[in-house]
Amino acid sequence: MADTNEMTINLVVLGKTQTGKSAAGNSLLGSSDFESRGSPSSVTTCCSLGRSCLTSGITRRNGCELALRVRVLDTPGYPHTALSKEQVRDMVGSALAHHFGEEGLHLALLVLRADLPLCPDESDDAVQFIQKLLGPTWKDFTAVLLTHADKAEEAGCSEETYLHSASSTLLSLLSSVQHKYIFLDNQRTIIKEERTTVLRKLLNFVRQNNYQVLSLKTQQGIK
Repeated sequence: MADTNEMTINLVVLGKTQTGKSAAGNSLLGSSDFESRGSPSSVTTCCSLGRSCLTSGITRRNGCELALRVRVLDTPGYPHTALSKEQVRDMVGSALAHHFGEEGLHLALLVLRADLPLCPDESDDAVQFIQKLLGPTWKDFTAVLLTHADKAEEAGCSEETYLHSASSTLLSLLSSVQHKYIFLDNQRTIIKEERTTVLRKLLNFVRQNNYQVLSLKTQQGIK
């Protein structure tokens, strides 16, 4: 935190290919830093860090308004169409240590598509990936980002209805991360008010965790 009237939150987006990780990262940043498009193969092939401009009107501390900066690490899909699981794991671990090794990580966002069912094997894969990256306290520092929420809305599904009919696999995952989840429509450009709402929810998760950060200094690959 460079200034007492400023706050920075460090985030990483993780998940399968074509779940909308890069688009979600762009929505959080309020920019188009990350390449995002439909493709029959994985689009993101390396980790990259995006930084937002300072945004006011999001949160306050001790009665004073804070300017918020968001830093998002975009990552290749896991699994990936061109990289092995080990390559992705090593690449993401090194990038986390390099970019957030000093300041720490506030939240890892596991990106899932709201319009596709979550199968047990897929959930187990994702959890094992995050556990190896973040360690035993991963649940405290992980939230679920459900993208393509517009598809659920088009089907007449409210968030409440969606969760009521969700698979036991998804419900179990949400329970394990203390029900930290956000629905996001990243098929269109997110408007300022929607971005503010999402950022406030993320800040609430960080606040619930007493503003703790996950230390990544012990990760391999610090450059």
